[in-house]
Amino acid sequence: MVEDLIKQLTGKNKQEYEAAACRLVNTADVEMFKALVEKDDFLFDFVKQNVSERILNAVNETNYKNLLSFLKYYSPSYEDAIISTLVKYADEDLTDRMLEIFESGTNDEKTYCAKFFTYIQDPLALELLRKNARTEDEFLNANCAAALGAMKDEISYTNALAALKSEDEFEQLKAVKFLTAYGNQEALYPIIEAMKNSTMSENIAAEIPYLTEIFTILENDLENGLLVLNNIINGLGEIIPLSSVFDYELYELFERLMVNADDSKTAIVLLNANEKFETLTENDEYLYDEDKETKKEIIDIKKLLGHINKKELLCFVNQELSEDSPFVYTALDFAQDMYAVRELLKCSNQTIIVKTAEVLKAHNELDDTSRQVALLKITDENIKSIIRAL
Repeated sequence: MVEDLIKQLTGKNKQEYEAAACRLVNTADVEMFKALVEKDDFLFDFVKQNVSERILNAVNETNYKNLLSFLKYYSPSYEDAIISTLVKYADEDLTDRMLEIFESGTNDEKTYCAKFFTYIQDPLALELLRKNARTEDEFLNANCAAALGAMKDEISYTNALAALKSEDEFEQLKAVKFLTAYGNQEALYPIIEAMKNSTMSENIAAEIPYLTEIFTILENDLENGLLVLNNIINGLGEIIPLSSVFDYELYELFERLMVNADDSKTAIVLLNANEKFETLTENDEYLYDEDKETKKEIIDIKKLLGHINKKELLCFVNQELSEDSPFVYTALDFAQDMYAVRELLKCSNQTIIVKTAEVLKAHNELDDTSRQVALLKITDENIKSIIRAL
């Protein structure tokens, strides 16, 4: 019975889907809504958008409170439809009810409530929002952070900025996610600085475009924009889902960079992108579970990057073979001048020295003299062991 109603609600027959939507809302059919949410991963986005509109059309001032029954099952697909309706009809009694649910409800219910208080900015919700902004539930965290941002809550914002300097990198990443959802553009550079000093730089970079588009960062600060983009490229397929290429507008970004690829940092990023998308498409390992649109976009990006002039771009690599360059690790991957590479063994950064030694080894250029130069600079015994083993 429920399955039949879901088919009608998601189908193309207007008479059937209107009747199913009315039944869902008028009878507060929680089981039907639960079944609908469980199908989230199996329905196309346009189908879910259609369903949202059908639910909205079935709601009126006499039945809108029935939507409260659906808060038990969270879905980002239907969140806007449910919350925009509750906001539309909000009064003091409904706001009090939402506060009650927020205080004692499940995480799913709290997630909807946090979204509600993004629009109905009741000061009584502040403590609940702060309390629920750093849980293990990312949807709940994000909605609480967005609501706190809408309320311009300085306490939670200041605490998150301080957490960017935490020695616990998972706490650091939570702070990044909070700040991107909070939405204050002034947090951009503190986040970028955290990214530069983190071993989870790809994870942090993945969040940044949800605060500030990469196009905007590139226009205002080319080096930092390229660094964010380079870390995203590094994380694609391993840390960052491939479907994110749409969110980040990577095709358009690379297209623009290719027009003005006349500096060393842009050259490094394009070389890295070209290699990454070659890897992503060389077998089915990365693309096997992706949908048709994502596969096509990945292949289109690969074709686009296939037009770069590698020989021309490789001429820029030596300019980034410097301890002070944030692109030095990527530059080492494309270095061809082993004399310039060997010079990095004299730097003070032990991680760069290890990477340099590995590159020299890969090119059969790590002789005993180079190994000794590296070992003299290393104080960490574990790193010394790695170099001796090369």
